[in-house]
Amino acid sequence: MTPKELARRIAEIAVLRGTFTLRSGRTSDYYIDKYLFLSQPDILAELGKMLAARLPKETTRLAGAELGGIPLVTAVSLACGLPCVFVRSTKKDHGTAKQIEGTLQPHDKVVIVEDIATTGGQAIEAAKVLTTAGAEVLRIMATIDRQEGAGANIEAAGYAFEALFTAADLGIEP
Repeated sequence: MTPKELARRIAEIAVLRGTFTLRSGRTSDYYIDKYLFLSQPDILAELGKMLAARLPKETTRLAGAELGGIPLVTAVSLACGLPCVFVRSTKKDHGTAKQIEGTLQPHDKVVIVEDIATTGGQAIEAAKVLTTAGAEVLRIMATIDRQEGAGANIEAAGYAFEALFTAADLGIEP
């Protein structure tokens, strides 16, 4: 599947029109329902391959933030053979009481895989958790950049940012 075909397929099944409140609290006249495209095996496998092809060579581990980042980072991990960790929004209060699930080694060079970036807040928080744990975050890679400030916010926080697609690539006009 070409990138253009993949963008078209995501837009067809996941771009909803109406009035929606985003995680950032802002209101939008469209919503990209990540679960509608992340639950499709052909799309998820293709996204895994495309994101894996863009990883920096020095990457030693991948990370995904709950919840939408989990299937995506798993697909990338399967496509490239690198291990991954899952970053919870908050430390759990039971079992092992971890915020990072999986094995993170000191000095791992990590790429965070994000589903949809709006302001970049969740990805920045995940990056802070990983760096506090001793990892170096090389890049935050999103499937879709809504073009609402995520790139600038992520870079202002000191992290590199890249997205496979923008809202415009999905046929969404600002």
